[in-house]
Amino acid sequence: MKNLFLKLCAAALVTTSAAAVNVQAADLHVMSSGGFTAAYKLLGPKFASETGNTLSTTLGPSMGKSPEAIPNRLERGEPADAVIMVGYALDDLIKQGKVIPGSRVELADSRIGMVVREGAPKPDIGSVDALRQTLLHAKSIAYSDSASGVYIEQELFKRLGIEEQVKAKAKMIPRIPVASVVANGDYEIGFQQVSELLPVSGATFVGKIPESVQSVTRFAAGIPVNAQHPKEAKALLDYLSSSAAQADVRSTGLDSVAAH
Repeated sequence: MKNLFLKLCAAALVTTSAAAVNVQAADLHVMSSGGFTAAYKLLGPKFASETGNTLSTTLGPSMGKSPEAIPNRLERGEPADAVIMVGYALDDLIKQGKVIPGSRVELADSRIGMVVREGAPKPDIGSVDALRQTLLHAKSIAYSDSASGVYIEQELFKRLGIEEQVKAKAKMIPRIPVASVVANGDYEIGFQQVSELLPVSGATFVGKIPESVQSVTRFAAGIPVNAQHPKEAKALLDYLSSSAAQADVRSTGLDSVAAH
């Protein structure tokens, strides 16, 4: 009888342990915009390994009319436990009641840089005037359809006083990395957030645009109101914003929030 009791206790312990693992492990659906993607690709697997959770990731811009844009995905009811995106676009989702107020965490700052095709001379963009001259002399200019591109199209060209001169040769590139259309020779120079330029082969990073005309994009993350795993999602966001993650964040061309 004693042996039977011990066997039953052991079986119950195994069952309880298995159930605990099943409760703790979750398949998190994450939507991430381009600027933080390189850092997320480094940090996500480490989080998964440490927690036992799995990450199902969908990529898309933080804004815009494309079906891939994160707000449009949420509007269609696509599942998401966490969204990683431009901070002011995340704030809009919070105001619309689509992301839990108070769930926002600050992740990193991103600056705009420029690339040329691999092997091409690097133009001077070290000063505002040098940047202006580079843009005026470029045969073609590409920029993104996300936050950095909106700034370039609506503000930077105007601030440099060259809006009319570059209008015909400058184009917003939807959905795909700007550096890819520079690498294949379709455009002479390209602008996007540095973290999105660096991973693309065939393009050479020239540098960041001058700080006096720079636009710093804050990346942040939050938890949608219909998240299936909000507790695990919070653990992920805490991990991505932790001090332990900052070396990986900076290695992708982003700036730590804590450094400002």
